[in-house]
Amino acid sequence: MNVTNKVDILLGLQWGDEGKGKLVDVLTPRYDIIARFQGGPNAGHTLEFEGTKHVLHTIPSGIFHSTVTNLVGNGVVIDPVVFAKEIAALRVKNVPVNDRLLISRKAHIIVPTHRLLDRASEASKGEAKIGSTLKGIGPSYMDKTGRNGLRVGDLLDPKFPQLYEALKQKHIHLLKGFEAFYIPVEGELDAMEKEFLEGVEMLKSLTIVDSEHYVHRALLEGKKPARIGEVIGIFKAYCTRVGGGPFPTELLDETGEHMRQVGNEFGSTTGRARRCGWLDLPQMKYACMINGVTQLIMMKADVLSDFDTIRVCTHYQTAEGLIDYLPYDIDPSKVQPVYADLPGWKMDLTGMRHDHELPDALTGYIAYIEEKLGVPITVVSVGPDRTQTIVREKALA
Repeated sequence: MNVTNKVDILLGLQWGDEGKGKLVDVLTPRYDIIARFQGGPNAGHTLEFEGTKHVLHTIPSGIFHSTVTNLVGNGVVIDPVVFAKEIAALRVKNVPVNDRLLISRKAHIIVPTHRLLDRASEASKGEAKIGSTLKGIGPSYMDKTGRNGLRVGDLLDPKFPQLYEALKQKHIHLLKGFEAFYIPVEGELDAMEKEFLEGVEMLKSLTIVDSEHYVHRALLEGKKPARIGEVIGIFKAYCTRVGGGPFPTELLDETGEHMRQVGNEFGSTTGRARRCGWLDLPQMKYACMINGVTQLIMMKADVLSDFDTIRVCTHYQTAEGLIDYLPYDIDPSKVQPVYADLPGWKMDLTGMRHDHELPDALTGYIAYIEEKLGVPITVVSVGPDRTQTIVREKALA
């Protein structure tokens, strides 16, 4: 967030794994505060610089920059166990975490029984399972919306043991309804609780703030409060998805497998293979529309360098006819993608650092997407390292 006049927002426009972590790291020097506003420890933000790979789960990607304050905001759900390990890994690398990191008092906590409920719920679904990472995130958000959950501020309350016990007993009661599908191993919860409470103590040692007031004060110091500036949408040059759910452009053939291998499309948190497919413009158009996206960042253009032809889904064929927007139901049995074929660039992009170096075919691909979406692509990533990032225009005014 640039405190001089506005808040800029970076959003993933596909089904996750777009490369948000890298771009936050690249753009961080332009800002004073980097805030993560939602999500949980299922995220895996992979950063590469100076020959080293770093993986973050909950902490914002600006943590490696000395001039930036990093905020874990209200909408994030925090697992103290995962968080403690992440902090320990940063301290080994001599990152002064306490000086650079703030935690929102209103961020919700994932407790051990959330993870057990996640496992039980997923087991009960059988073949209809959604591919949960089993980190307890869904049950934690259910408690958040139901106003039953624990927040970081509760950790500082002298009544925290009673608050925790009440939530645990509620969850144990819910688990009894899943006994036909899942029963925790004897002693498992006790072991999980020990690690959880150790993580809680670590979390309490960090700086905890009322984040909305902190951000508002920062904006006031810039004399122009609370105006949204740029909404930056980030997407891959193709498309991926993890777990279940509809994916109209999914490729279940050698092409999809080639994308997976070249793009290293395996979760940095779970190691699960990501489903791969061509870029879906109706889906992208919808994401741009509902989020008010003002500029786009294209990731992983280098992954498509082997293809003679690049396909782009421009429409869906439905029972009602041809449409160019995202309908309510995108089940593959109800929508069929309609593609445009564009020439591939067949060129290694990873050594390129300037817009004028990009091959004509890639420039044409970019222009085609810009025309269809009505939003400029201002940054193109051509590799995983922070240096492999080409700014085509001044990305942030």
